[in-house]
Amino acid sequence: MPSMDQQLFLIIGASGAQGGAVARGLLRAGHRVRGLTRGRSERGTAALPDGVQPAVGDLADADQLMVAFEGVTHVSVTLPMVFDADVVASYVDNIAEAAAAAGVQRMVFNTGTGVPDTATDVPAFETRRAAAAALQASGVATVVLAPLVYLENLAAPWVAGPVVREGVLRYPLPAGLPVAWLSHDDLAAATVAALTSDGVEGGTVRVGGPDVVTGAELADEIGAVLGRDVTYVEQDVDEFERGLAYAVGADAAAGVASTYRWLATDDGARSCGDWRGDACSALVGKHAGITLTPLHDWVRARPWHGWAEVTV
Repeated sequence: MPSMDQQLFLIIGASGAQGGAVARGLLRAGHRVRGLTRGRSERGTAALPDGVQPAVGDLADADQLMVAFEGVTHVSVTLPMVFDADVVASYVDNIAEAAAAAGVQRMVFNTGTGVPDTATDVPAFETRRAAAAALQASGVATVVLAPLVYLENLAAPWVAGPVVREGVLRYPLPAGLPVAWLSHDDLAAATVAALTSDGVEGGTVRVGGPDVVTGAELADEIGAVLGRDVTYVEQDVDEFERGLAYAVGADAAAGVASTYRWLATDDGARSCGDWRGDACSALVGKHAGITLTPLHDWVRARPWHGWAEVTV
């Protein structure tokens, strides 16, 4: 692997919450980081974390990506919330070609959602399954990280607001379903470990948080921090989709909502059992002193009242 001063990390999705966390983690470790942005405008570059070099490029433009990849040795890939199979395939083909042409040493692909072992009719799963296979077949050493559900989803004002004001945690997962909720920072730590650790090459790692809890147990953790009773209520997925559409658009919301509908099935419930913190801990553990964040610590450190005051 090239020495640290020869390494350059390109973060695809650096302006987003997940990619931004990866960029900040790499910067803290002293690495040079480049972030892909779709334009040179102030708005396009302002979303990148401080210290990240902007690189203009659209995933649909192969020539722009070739330029953005120049000199890059490592790549972290988080795709936008697009679930059209042909569009996603074209993005991935462009990424794979640019990475191979640049001589990239290591690539980490964050599927952004848990991908079940068996095929489904859910585009959000199947486009990421195909993307992972294509990147792993690209000739560039690729590690696939497959998270399930993010703790930061609880920061949405339509989630945090009722928690603080009403003592009700509404989320579109069955109340009794055990889930290994994962934080963006822990996903970033796993990504940095997969990018920089010796001996980490191909394969797929299911990444989950260290604590597996039901909806009621999650509500109890939040209630203990807020000093009040919090009750978990399984949110209707159609209602969830309508609310999410205001934030991310109708197509993206429909794609995300379809994953929650599947998780509410018997197959989805069984699949949830495959996501635990063990594999993620083993990967992160290659870096001395890095541990996954206990659920209670994450909940205690969040600005719940500030989140509740945000309007949409």
